[in-house]
Amino acid sequence: MSIGIGVSASASVRACLIAGCVAFALSACASSSATKTAGLTSDEGGFSPRVVAKGKSIPKGGGHHKLGRPYTIAGKRYVPAHQPNYDRVGIASWYGDLFHGRLTANGEVYDSNRLTAAHPTLPLPSLVKVTNLANGRQVLLRVNDRGPYAHNRIIDLSRKASDVLGTRRQGLAKVRVEYIGPAPLSGDDSRERAFLAGKRGYATAAARPTPKAAPRKTRRSSFSFW
Repeated sequence: MSIGIGVSASASVRACLIAGCVAFALSACASSSATKTAGLTSDEGGFSPRVVAKGKSIPKGGGHHKLGRPYTIAGKRYVPAHQPNYDRVGIASWYGDLFHGRLTANGEVYDSNRLTAAHPTLPLPSLVKVTNLANGRQVLLRVNDRGPYAHNRIIDLSRKASDVLGTRRQGLAKVRVEYIGPAPLSGDDSRERAFLAGKRGYATAAARPTPKAAPRKTRRSSFSFW
């Protein structure tokens, strides 16, 4: 999630793997060269560097505004663009501990316990409102990463977001995604938390333990598209 296209041979190799392999092959065929960041490496399946160790506090913000060039994953072309009227219905998945503490596409650090998401084309960072069409639950999310790239899914939710929306147990859900506007670079999430505070019923439910379920396998970028 942090290496630009054309920057290195290993990035190109990983791009080809994403385009041509299933998730199993991705982990088996990942680049053997490790990118070291703060004593941590990115040789765990070719993912972006884990810059915050497990169990450590993850800082908010720290990234940059990002749109990026058009790119192709698994034969599908994605064109990042400012889309002020973005309002789509599609399938959401979620991603969790495997990416926790790793760099996102705009240089932030993914925290599975915060209200964030990944989207293939919206500007980073952005705010979106996501509605679970099965139960009516809504949440305001910070989009700070790229993905998902599997089965025409339109958004990848953090573990926290999937808990709030009530989607984590089944893994996938039909949702509506509406663009709200740019998100602050500082990582200030007071707007998201205030929105959630107004949804007391399922905000409380989201705090209860959820039966453990594995994230749905999804093709994701392990580097950023500039």
